[in-house]
Amino acid sequence: MSKQVWNEETGARFMERFPGLVEVEQESPQTTLRLAQDAFLVVMKSLKDEWGFDFLADLTVVDTQDSFLCIYHLMSWSSCRMVRVKVEIPRENPRIPSLAALWAAAEVQEREAYDMFGIVYDGHPHLKRIFLDEDFPGYPLRKDFQVPQRQR
Repeated sequence: MSKQVWNEETGARFMERFPGLVEVEQESPQTTLRLAQDAFLVVMKSLKDEWGFDFLADLTVVDTQDSFLCIYHLMSWSSCRMVRVKVEIPRENPRIPSLAALWAAAEVQEREAYDMFGIVYDGHPHLKRIFLDEDFPGYPLRKDFQVPQRQR
Protein backbone atom coordinates (compact mmCIF):
# COMPACT_ATOMS: atom_id res chain seq x y z
CA MET A 1 0.00 0.00 0.00
CA SER A 2 1.32 3.45 -0.81
CA LYS A 3 1.93 6.04 1.86
CA GLN A 4 -1.26 7.93 2.60
CA VAL A 5 -1.58 11.49 3.84
CA TRP A 6 -3.67 11.79 7.00
CA ASN A 7 -6.61 14.12 6.65
CA GLU A 8 -10.30 14.15 7.51
CA GLU A 9 -11.26 11.82 4.65
CA THR A 10 -8.81 9.16 5.74
CA GLY A 11 -10.37 8.97 9.20
CA ALA A 12 -13.38 7.06 7.90
CA ARG A 13 -11.16 4.69 5.91
CA PHE A 14 -8.99 4.14 8.95
CA MET A 15 -12.04 3.22 11.04
CA GLU A 16 -13.19 0.84 8.29
CA ARG A 17 -9.78 -0.82 8.33
CA PHE A 18 -9.94 -1.31 12.11
CA PRO A 19 -13.67 -1.63 12.90
CA GLY A 20 -14.52 -1.32 16.56
CA LEU A 21 -10.89 -0.87 17.51
CA VAL A 22 -10.37 2.82 16.82
CA GLU A 23 -12.24 6.04 17.57
CA VAL A 24 -11.25 9.06 15.52
CA GLU A 25 -11.56 12.56 16.99
CA GLN A 26 -10.90 15.30 14.47
CA GLU A 27 -9.93 18.53 16.21
CA SER A 28 -8.32 20.96 13.83
CA PRO A 29 -5.44 20.90 13.24
CA GLN A 30 -4.84 17.54 14.92
CA THR A 31 -6.45 14.13 14.78
CA THR A 32 -6.66 11.94 17.86
CA LEU A 33 -7.04 8.18 17.59
CA ARG A 34 -8.32 6.34 20.65
CA LEU A 35 -7.30 2.71 20.40
CA ALA A 36 -8.45 -0.45 22.09
CA GLN A 37 -5.49 -1.93 23.97
CA ASP A 38 -5.61 -5.20 22.04
CA ALA A 39 -5.32 -3.31 18.73
CA PHE A 40 -2.46 -1.08 19.81
CA LEU A 41 0.51 -2.74 18.13
CA VAL A 42 -1.19 -3.59 14.82
CA VAL A 43 -2.59 -0.06 14.49
CA MET A 44 0.75 1.56 15.36
CA LYS A 45 2.51 -0.61 12.75
CA SER A 46 -0.10 0.45 10.20
CA LEU A 47 0.36 4.12 11.07
CA LYS A 48 4.07 3.80 10.35
CA ASP A 49 4.10 1.43 7.38
CA GLU A 50 0.90 2.35 5.52
CA TRP A 51 0.06 5.87 6.61
CA GLY A 52 3.58 7.29 6.60
CA PHE A 53 4.01 8.33 10.23
CA ASP A 54 7.75 7.84 10.29
CA PHE A 55 8.62 9.75 13.47
CA LEU A 56 7.59 9.32 17.10
CA ALA A 57 7.76 12.89 18.40
CA ASP A 58 6.96 11.98 21.99
CA LEU A 59 5.09 9.73 24.32
CA THR A 60 3.74 10.45 27.75
CA VAL A 61 1.48 8.95 30.38
CA VAL A 62 -1.41 10.44 32.35
CA ASP A 63 -2.39 8.90 35.67
CA THR A 64 -6.18 9.16 35.80
CA GLN A 65 -6.24 7.39 39.20
CA ASP A 66 -8.43 4.63 37.72
CA SER A 67 -6.09 3.75 34.85
CA PHE A 68 -3.17 5.08 32.84
CA LEU A 69 -3.61 6.89 29.55
CA CYS A 70 -0.64 6.39 27.22
CA ILE A 71 -0.38 9.22 24.69
CA TYR A 72 1.79 9.20 21.56
CA HIS A 73 2.41 11.98 19.02
CA LEU A 74 3.41 10.69 15.59
CA MET A 75 4.62 12.80 12.68
CA SER A 76 4.93 12.28 8.97
CA TRP A 77 7.86 14.27 7.62
CA SER A 78 6.79 13.80 4.01
CA SER A 79 3.23 15.10 4.49
CA CYS A 80 3.87 17.45 7.44
CA ARG A 81 1.05 15.81 9.40
CA MET A 82 0.73 14.84 13.04
CA VAL A 83 -1.60 12.40 14.77
CA ARG A 84 -2.15 11.83 18.47
CA VAL A 85 -2.77 8.27 19.66
CA LYS A 86 -4.31 7.48 23.05
CA VAL A 87 -4.68 4.06 24.62
CA GLU A 88 -5.93 3.34 28.12
CA ILE A 89 -4.25 0.59 30.14
CA PRO A 90 -5.24 -0.81 33.53
CA ARG A 91 -3.70 0.58 36.68
CA GLU A 92 -3.17 -2.93 38.02
CA ASN A 93 -0.36 -4.56 36.00
CA PRO A 94 0.13 -1.64 33.56
CA ARG A 95 1.63 -3.19 30.41
CA ILE A 96 1.71 -2.23 26.76
CA PRO A 97 3.82 -3.42 23.82
CA SER A 98 7.06 -1.56 23.22
CA LEU A 99 7.37 0.53 20.07
CA ALA A 100 11.18 0.54 20.14
CA ALA A 101 11.34 -1.83 17.15
CA LEU A 102 9.21 0.60 15.11
CA TRP A 103 10.62 3.97 16.19
CA ALA A 104 14.09 4.25 17.74
CA ALA A 105 12.96 7.29 19.75
CA ALA A 106 10.62 5.04 21.75
CA GLU A 107 13.50 3.28 23.48
CA VAL A 108 14.48 6.20 25.72
CA GLN A 109 10.96 7.61 26.07
CA GLU A 110 9.55 4.26 27.22
CA ARG A 111 12.32 3.98 29.80
CA GLU A 112 11.35 7.40 31.15
CA ALA A 113 7.67 6.40 31.41
CA TYR A 114 8.70 3.16 33.12
CA ASP A 115 10.87 5.09 35.57
CA MET A 116 8.23 7.69 36.43
CA PHE A 117 4.97 5.66 36.18
CA GLY A 118 5.94 1.98 36.28
CA ILE A 119 4.51 1.20 32.84
CA VAL A 120 6.02 -2.07 31.55
CA TYR A 121 6.77 -2.02 27.82
CA ASP A 122 6.69 -5.63 26.67
CA GLY A 123 9.48 -6.40 24.23
CA HIS A 124 11.59 -3.36 25.15
CA PRO A 125 15.27 -4.20 24.53
CA HIS A 126 16.62 -2.63 27.75
CA LEU A 127 13.79 -1.65 30.10
CA LYS A 128 15.24 -0.28 33.32
CA ARG A 129 15.20 2.99 35.19
CA ILE A 130 16.80 5.88 33.35
CA PHE A 131 16.82 8.73 35.91
CA LEU A 132 16.35 7.14 39.32
CA ASP A 133 18.38 4.49 41.12
CA GLU A 134 17.23 0.92 40.52
CA ASP A 135 16.31 0.64 44.22
CA PHE A 136 14.20 3.83 44.28
CA PRO A 137 10.86 2.95 45.92
CA GLY A 138 7.86 3.50 43.68
CA TYR A 139 7.12 5.71 40.71
CA PRO A 140 7.15 9.46 41.45
CA LEU A 141 4.66 10.69 38.83
CA ARG A 142 1.87 8.39 39.98
CA LYS A 143 -0.82 10.21 41.89
CA ASP A 144 -0.59 7.70 44.75
CA PHE A 145 3.18 8.14 45.16
CA GLN A 146 4.33 8.81 48.71
CA VAL A 147 7.59 10.74 49.04
CA PRO A 148 10.10 8.54 50.90
CA GLN A 149 11.10 9.84 54.33
CA ARG A 150 14.72 10.44 53.28
CA GLN A 151 13.49 12.75 50.48
CA ARG A 152 11.45 15.07 52.71
